[in-house]
Amino acid sequence: MIAIMSYYQNDRATKITNAANIIAPIISKSNYFGYLGDETKRVMTDNEISDFSTQNACRVLIFDQSGLVLNDSNNAEVGNTMIIPEVISAMDKKKATNIRAAEDTVYAAAPIENDASRIVGAVLLVGSIKDINASVSTIRQTLIMYTVITTLVMAVLVFAVSQVLIDPLSSIVNVVQKMSDGHLDQRININSHDEYAQLGYSFNEMAEKLEKVDKTRQEFVSNVSHELKTPLSSIKVLSESILLQDDVPVQMYQEFLQDINSEVDRMTRVVNDLLQLVLLDQGGYGLHVETVNLNAMVSDILKRLYPLAEQKNIKFTYEDVRDVTIEADEMKLTSAISNLVDNAVKYTQSGGVVKIIVDADHQNAFITVSDTGIGIKEEDQGKIFDRFYRVDKTRDRETGGTGLGLAITYSTVRLHNGSIRVNSKENEGTSFIMRIPIHYSGGS
Repeated sequence: MIAIMSYYQNDRATKITNAANIIAPIISKSNYFGYLGDETKRVMTDNEISDFSTQNACRVLIFDQSGLVLNDSNNAEVGNTMIIPEVISAMDKKKATNIRAAEDTVYAAAPIENDASRIVGAVLLVGSIKDINASVSTIRQTLIMYTVITTLVMAVLVFAVSQVLIDPLSSIVNVVQKMSDGHLDQRININSHDEYAQLGYSFNEMAEKLEKVDKTRQEFVSNVSHELKTPLSSIKVLSESILLQDDVPVQMYQEFLQDINSEVDRMTRVVNDLLQLVLLDQGGYGLHVETVNLNAMVSDILKRLYPLAEQKNIKFTYEDVRDVTIEADEMKLTSAISNLVDNAVKYTQSGGVVKIIVDADHQNAFITVSDTGIGIKEEDQGKIFDRFYRVDKTRDRETGGTGLGLAITYSTVRLHNGSIRVNSKENEGTSFIMRIPIHYSGGS
């Protein structure tokens, strides 16, 4: 603001100085000092000076060498002697312009010379700068007002922006902190459709997956405990029965030890399946990919499981639509397919049929295992690949399974970048369709 005032004051001083430099030669050429005794010519010159004063909005005073005021456009100081620094400086041909801020005026003087170029007097112009100060003061007040208004508007905008941007972010941070403390049921409330809403949807989806993983982990631990507790309880009961009886017959020893051995075998199967599944999940059970004849692999699997099917009077039907050679881990894929065929035999009644089909297109191999067994309820079909999940829980002991076979099969298929789906109707049978890429392309 000071710079603006200084600019306008200097501009006014320059204009008055230029006016003084203009009127001084005019007065000199008019021989003003020679006309002082001629009333008519002096009046004409005084009128010209008055008009000049009006046109330039300043007061005009003419001094002789002694400082006597010969003419004053305000008719206030004529005949008086005045010592004005700017007039003295002008007669000495020095800088004769000065801004008198205290008086709100600008003083500008210029020397008056005669025909012989001798200084005979000086002209002084006095201009007001009150209007400049008033204008600058108005501008200052206006700027202050606009500054206050702008500050208030900015404060409102900042508050609004904080509500729109910072509050949702704070809400997200609070939810994240609660989740980090173990409260996985926390969710972000979404009330908009902006980027924060998209972040909220993604976060809630991630939270649901984490909660599901945590729930699955808890169920997994519970199921493992149950699967191991049952045979351990049986072993303890059997062993105590022997220890607490005297003179136990050898035949009873043998029967009890056979039962104990069966329970140990059951625990061993559970532990082995658990280890295999954990290694598959952690990627530590890397695939040993090689070229495999799928037809020969399936044929070997059926030969090994044929005695199990024969015991239940179940017929195997094998159809190899075409010869298929794939890139796969033969041992793991054999285990996965064996699980499907083994389950088909276990859950098919005597006299039923288990059918295996091997087919392929130019990209994928397809292994279909169908049976005429008990089938799977529609509400259970989405859970059959969960660990320890059994469709017929009443037959756990009868089938002897660990409830991990389909989970191992699912993980193995995923490691091969394949997929598996199930089609089933209760009391009509089940079909598993396994898809394996012919050419292995690395991790999924």
